[in-house]
Amino acid sequence: MALENSVFPSRPESLSLPVEEKGEGEEVEVATEATASTEVFNLSEELGHVVTTETPLYPPVLAKVNRSFQAKLAEREAQANEPRKKTQGAEKEKERGRFGWARTRRKRQRYVEKNGRCNVQHGNMRETYRYLTDIFTTLVDLNWRCSLFVFVMAYAVTWLFFGAIWYLIAYCRGDLDHLEDENWTPCVNNVNGFISAFLFSIETETTIGYGHRVITDQCPVGTMLLLLQAILGSMVNAFMVGCMFVKISQPNKRAETLVFSKHAVISLRDDKLCLMFRVGDLRSSHIVGANMRAKLIKSKQTQEGEFIPLDQTDISVGFETGDDRLFLVSPLVISHEIDTHSPFWDMSQSQLEKEDFEIVVILEGMVEATGMTCQARSSYLAEEVQWGHRFSPMMSLAEGFFDVDYGAFHHTFEVNTPSCSAQEISLATARLDAHLYWSISSRLDEEPTLTNEAAKQPDSGSASSKGGEPVFIVGEMTDIQEQTGLGELNGSVATDQSESEA
Repeated sequence: MALENSVFPSRPESLSLPVEEKGEGEEVEVATEATASTEVFNLSEELGHVVTTETPLYPPVLAKVNRSFQAKLAEREAQANEPRKKTQGAEKEKERGRFGWARTRRKRQRYVEKNGRCNVQHGNMRETYRYLTDIFTTLVDLNWRCSLFVFVMAYAVTWLFFGAIWYLIAYCRGDLDHLEDENWTPCVNNVNGFISAFLFSIETETTIGYGHRVITDQCPVGTMLLLLQAILGSMVNAFMVGCMFVKISQPNKRAETLVFSKHAVISLRDDKLCLMFRVGDLRSSHIVGANMRAKLIKSKQTQEGEFIPLDQTDISVGFETGDDRLFLVSPLVISHEIDTHSPFWDMSQSQLEKEDFEIVVILEGMVEATGMTCQARSSYLAEEVQWGHRFSPMMSLAEGFFDVDYGAFHHTFEVNTPSCSAQEISLATARLDAHLYWSISSRLDEEPTLTNEAAKQPDSGSASSKGGEPVFIVGEMTDIQEQTGLGELNGSVATDQSESEA
């Protein structure tokens, strides 16, 4: 058969190539030439070594058969995973956080904007008539474009309405038909059309009184209308001028000069982990009775399975100690101590990058110039809280006064801060205190053994002691005295030196 011409003389049996079995009358199509040159080729690199044999040159069809199934499968997997690895690498580089950890969460929608505006829109309200019951507040809450439109229309509509009535009275009495008749006494002198009636309406409501158009005593209806327009005109003036005055002097405009730092920081203060942010007042007039509050906005699920999308939790900024009541003359750093009652008690630096929350801070007080209550708001997302940072100082002493540099209001710098949570710091401190306590107590318990060793001295020593010469153990008692003093400093119960000597 043809296979006899294609024998591998130096090929081991374990590396035999798969060849389909043919019938007795069939031959395997293997093209060989007697004068074909030989060459060296690699076989099955997956076995960890290279096998070289000298064989005749095979055609491309047989060379395709020589590839093992494992090599084909590995090549296909490599080709399939190559674009996936590129995509994953690009996503990781794109989603790396501020501290170098990869983040996959989307950006949180703010509940309160940095300028204090609440990002909430009310929809599907069926009881809109409630806005009309408090029309004054409704007009004040409108934006300036709508407020100016309402202000102009309120006067224009009343002028046109009463102008039309004055024109109707003149038309019904026939004053317009006797314009040239000097013996005719009209209801309003010099009203010869709608324009003149409209001008008389403006003069009446605004109490201008030019004197050219005046009402006569021959028209009782006109007198009643004049009284009615004067009263309604005064009400419209009081209402609209009051709305515009309140809108112009709104206390939220005063809040524009109350500033918050762009970032909040977490660092150690008096060996306690604290969350801090900075507030300041740009005006010289002070905020009387300034009060600070903070809220944590975070979604949670109750034990009963109820999902609360925007749960509000109080963050203490000194309510128990009175530190939340501020004397806001210069910029202040507001501190929240992370203790067992804090929602950040078990949050570490790595967990901070994974959390999704918002801290809303609220500053309230009374404006000294107007006596109106003012409120300023801001918020901090999780990525706006810098771990291991502290605010830069911005106050210096000048000649006779304190100089505040607002250019450093938002500046922070890095400080040495543990990356673990406040809970872990507390546990580590408790373990250290317990270790010191028990180590000192155990050494203090060894004091009776020292006395027993002194009592077991040889008889010669006891005899000498009977002779009236006392025995002192200097080195051991000095060590005990040092331990006793250390125990008293650490709050542990120490044995009195005199008792130990006894």
